[in-house]
Amino acid sequence: MKKITASISGIAAAVALTFSASHVIAADDTIKVGILHSLSGTMAISETTLKDTMLMLIEEQNAKGGVLGKKLEPVVVDPASNWPLFAEKGRELIDKEDVSAIFGCWTSVSRKSVLPVVEELNSLLFYPVQYEGEESSKNVFYTGAAPNQQAIPAVDYLMNDLGVKRWVLAGTDYVYPRTTNKILEAYLKSKGVKEEDIMINYTPFGHSDWQSIVSDVKKFGSAGKKTAVVSTINGDANVPFYKELGNQGISSEQIPVVAFSVGEEELSGIDTKPLVGHLAAWNYFMSVEEESNEEFIDSWQSYIKNQDRVTNDPMEAHYIGFNMWVEAVEKAGTTDPSVVQDAIIGVAVPNLTGGISTMLPNHHVTKPVLIGEIQDDGQFQVVWQTTGNVAGDAWSDFLPGSKDIISDWRAPLSCGNYNVKTAKCSGQNF
Repeated sequence: MKKITASISGIAAAVALTFSASHVIAADDTIKVGILHSLSGTMAISETTLKDTMLMLIEEQNAKGGVLGKKLEPVVVDPASNWPLFAEKGRELIDKEDVSAIFGCWTSVSRKSVLPVVEELNSLLFYPVQYEGEESSKNVFYTGAAPNQQAIPAVDYLMNDLGVKRWVLAGTDYVYPRTTNKILEAYLKSKGVKEEDIMINYTPFGHSDWQSIVSDVKKFGSAGKKTAVVSTINGDANVPFYKELGNQGISSEQIPVVAFSVGEEELSGIDTKPLVGHLAAWNYFMSVEEESNEEFIDSWQSYIKNQDRVTNDPMEAHYIGFNMWVEAVEKAGTTDPSVVQDAIIGVAVPNLTGGISTMLPNHHVTKPVLIGEIQDDGQFQVVWQTTGNVAGDAWSDFLPGSKDIISDWRAPLSCGNYNVKTAKCSGQNF
């Protein structure tokens, strides 16, 4: 009886071991990739496109054989344009779903919500949207533009090519516009612009009554000096803003507007007549004539089954970041975040404007800067671009508290904010 019982126990243990092993094999059969973009709420109009972009890139990679011989499995969650929920959903992706990396966020406040979670759990976040800088984390890769890859070159273009002397810094009232404008104000003053030639204005998300503000802009621009608006206005507030400029007879020739948050997706489906002639600064435009871009557009429209769907800058940033992650994982031979963090520095992949983008030691990438003029079909005609790539700078050279700080996540420094004067690392990121 003891022998039979022992035999049954042994068989049960063997079955359990076999089941456990098969479960491990099944679990290890795919590599999970987290997608953290709002699919509902105010940001869904922009972020749903990025979710679909990631699904397309993952599908294409799987068709090539996956990564490390395994298929990629996308895990999509909806933080619903709710900034604290980004942290909760990020934790869910890492703790519960065991994703190898997260691609997501749009606003800076959503990124800052997720940042302590990916640092605590030592995961990876690829952030694809232009931002205000003043941050560097070993767990975050900033594939959108830093201020020196968008805002500073745009001001240089207005100043040097259009002869602008007076400046309206208009933004939505949150961290990205306020920090960017703080940098721009310091930069303009370093170029000899007087304080009375700088007007700064902030409005809440969704602001719709622009009559008095545009009237103030018009008055500010009537002092006999060439005036321009540098816009960090976000979302649907842009439509009534540009419309009011037209209502008050302000043309792009009189007071040009250069925007940092108006792209093809935002122009799609709206009346672009009030916007024609105004400008935007990005690292990518759909209208760029390059074979790689044409292939990407064809793939996107085929995947989404809509020949009218546009592409935009954050989509290219995901394209760059995803391909960098794939190459770094293959190079490292593992998805272990600590190993990938080291392996990805120096990885170079094609961008969609005909060049190569490289991941820098400060976890920012090299990118060209383009200025585009809005056309009546909702596309941009490139009127200026840098001769080569611009290296993303985590810390502004124009803010007193930042100009002496560098970020370098390579050993032995391994610091996001190293002060070159004090020779001290003051913390992991910001």
